[in-house]
Amino acid sequence: MPAATPTSSHDPAAARAAPATRSVAVATPGGRYDILIGAGLLQQPSAWSGLPRAAQAVIVSNPTVDALYGHALQQALTPHYGHISRVLLPDGEQHKDWASLNLIFDHLLASGCDRKTVLFALGGGVVGDMTGFAAATYMRGVPFVQVPTTLLAQLDSSVGGKTAINHPRGKNMVGAFYQPVRVVMDLATLDSLPLRELRAGLAEVIKYGPIADAAFLGWIEANLDALLACDRAAMAYAVQRSCEIKAEVVGADERESGRRAILNFGHTFGHAIETGMGHGAWLHGEAVACGMVLAGELSAALGLWPAAESRRLRRLIERAGLPVLAPAMPLERWFELMRVDKKAEGGEIRFVVIEATGRAAVRTAPDALVRQIIAQHSAQHGATENR
Repeated sequence: MPAATPTSSHDPAAARAAPATRSVAVATPGGRYDILIGAGLLQQPSAWSGLPRAAQAVIVSNPTVDALYGHALQQALTPHYGHISRVLLPDGEQHKDWASLNLIFDHLLASGCDRKTVLFALGGGVVGDMTGFAAATYMRGVPFVQVPTTLLAQLDSSVGGKTAINHPRGKNMVGAFYQPVRVVMDLATLDSLPLRELRAGLAEVIKYGPIADAAFLGWIEANLDALLACDRAAMAYAVQRSCEIKAEVVGADERESGRRAILNFGHTFGHAIETGMGHGAWLHGEAVACGMVLAGELSAALGLWPAAESRRLRRLIERAGLPVLAPAMPLERWFELMRVDKKAEGGEIRFVVIEATGRAAVRTAPDALVRQIIAQHSAQHGATENR
């Protein structure tokens, strides 16, 4: 699908335009499906037509999201499924574990769900990842639909088929690649997001500029205020362009054997922060934002990326209200966690680095240099880091 033209930040007509439903196609060996993007899709009948037929549908959510949107989704699905039930999971990254996953399996088995039962993941990345993993493994695979309600989930975790739960020793360590049959992104759900969650989602929007689209990075810089205000037209374009980039990358490398790894820019450092500080202490987007600062500095230190561009990225992340200083954590702990990162090979840490704005690669780096980057950009040195 050809990329849309970025909305001009000084085009009042474009900024005021109410976005129509947009569609991005994802084609992988594991399946082809559409991402639907628009406001009010929960109530739009066409968003739910043409899905797999079944006697039962199960909505998986958490109490907070279910109270907001659970009834609306159930009403939308009523014409298509004879029996619809809901299962609610504890809210938060700290509950992305076996115990919560078993709540889904317990409900499916107690309800007599068969192999045609369709699961609907209504919520953020935690709900989406666990619902997808349950769908991949229940009776060796049942269809599922992603209905992401956070910005982070809409432009990242709901697309591409990565499903998982956490392990005490690392994030997303137990899971499967399993594609949804559709992703329905109702932009109206973003209106209920707390500001912290919105900022965390913007980290993943920002990510797509350095790794794949220099022009998009410039557009984000020009439109950041509109994104922070959750302007509907700006947000629609940001979500669409992010999904287009991810769809192209995932379509070429579904199982992350090569190019898909660039989508993990900032994640080697970021996942170490999330696990090291305790799952849930830092939001995923906050940890990734800080990780991108470190990865950008590493790219510059390796002589791959101009230092001015690394500082440019840092300024943008800081403008978005996201952390740019790493938490205080022993260096040995950083390396212990990064060595079990999924990109590591033979215990050797591999980082996504920027070779030029809009182009990324995966490389190793000397431990001494990585230690230096972490030490120079950690909370202990915050007083000297206000550049």
